Amino acid sequence: MLSGDNVSPLRRGIILFTLTSTVALYALTVTIANVSLPQMQGALSATQDQIALVVTFNIVATAVATPMTGWLTARFGQRRVLLTCVATFTLATLLCGLAGSLEMLVFFRVLQGMCGAPLAPLSQSIVLASYPRSKHGTATSIFGMGVVLGPLIAPTIGGYLSEEYSWRWVFYMIVPIGMLSFLGCWAFVVEGVRGARVRLDWTGFIALSVAIACFQLLLDRGERNSWLESTEIVLEICAAALCFYIFIIHTFTADKPFLNPRLFLNRNFVLGMSLTLVFGLLNFTPMTLLPGLLQNLRGYPDGIIGLLLGARGLGTLLGFMVLFFGNKYDPRIWLILGFGLQGTSGLMMSQFDINLTTWDVASASFVQGLGTGFL
Repeated sequence: MLSGDNVSPLRRGIILFTLTSTVALYALTVTIANVSLPQMQGALSATQDQIALVVTFNIVATAVATPMTGWLTARFGQRRVLLTCVATFTLATLLCGLAGSLEMLVFFRVLQGMCGAPLAPLSQSIVLASYPRSKHGTATSIFGMGVVLGPLIAPTIGGYLSEEYSWRWVFYMIVPIGMLSFLGCWAFVVEGVRGARVRLDWTGFIALSVAIACFQLLLDRGERNSWLESTEIVLEICAAALCFYIFIIHTFTADKPFLNPRLFLNRNFVLGMSLTLVFGLLNFTPMTLLPGLLQNLRGYPDGIIGLLLGARGLGTLLGFMVLFFGNKYDPRIWLILGFGLQGTSGLMMSQFDINLTTWDVASASFVQGLGTGFL
């Protein structure tokens, strides 16, 4: 059984390195496709809103599947779930590169998001279990720093591969690293203490998943289909409303719902979720819009776009390094600074026009990344 008191320092370090690399690899896939969106759009004959599904549905799948981690580990064990997720995530990534149509690419990105979702919470849980409580702060900091490196290097590597080869290589390059991560997890991670058996509320899970998927579809396709003038949009609104209604009623009447509503009685939890919602709105929008702007309107090659978006990751890394030494201060200070920098970045981007320069994009991206690191 895994315990921080009976794991040697060498084995702790190997487990930390292996799991940090695994989660960094998953974090890399969330952002690496962004720089290749214009090339995917042309290769798959997709519109701007259609190709955005490659990013948005991956994030939606991750959000929906993450709460299943507790049930999966309680039922099958940490090690088995970790190995399965790494293997299926790597396979889904390979299939993303082999996809021959937009529909298949979106489907495999959903599969990639669902398989990769448990990796972050599960890996962090195993890392903490491997270290004594006195070293949790150091282990968490190293783990977090490694995870930040994924989004830092992803745009630069993705831009180079797209320009030199094709967009498919942003997925192919992850496959051998994923296989190495699987071997590392198989060799060094042992089974932890399994929690009590819990029952997954499938009704709540399916209702919430369908509601979010339909809501995302109507947002992505509503403008192009003239909103309520489209039968498809009306059906998606009805399906989203019906499933969300089922989810709400079931949540408040079931003995053990998918999401426990009592969590929302905690003021800090509600505030944290609200701030996370705002952060997500601010964080992902430029990542999706900037590559198309830079390539379609300014004619930038993919390699340069990757470098410009990489400035955002550089800012995030700097913010994380500052926070490594500054986390002893009131966290409200860093929240205010982080959101202030996000707002400043948005103000800088609002001034963009057809004559924008590389400095304009790089500086705005860096400021946003610095805010992200603090948040």
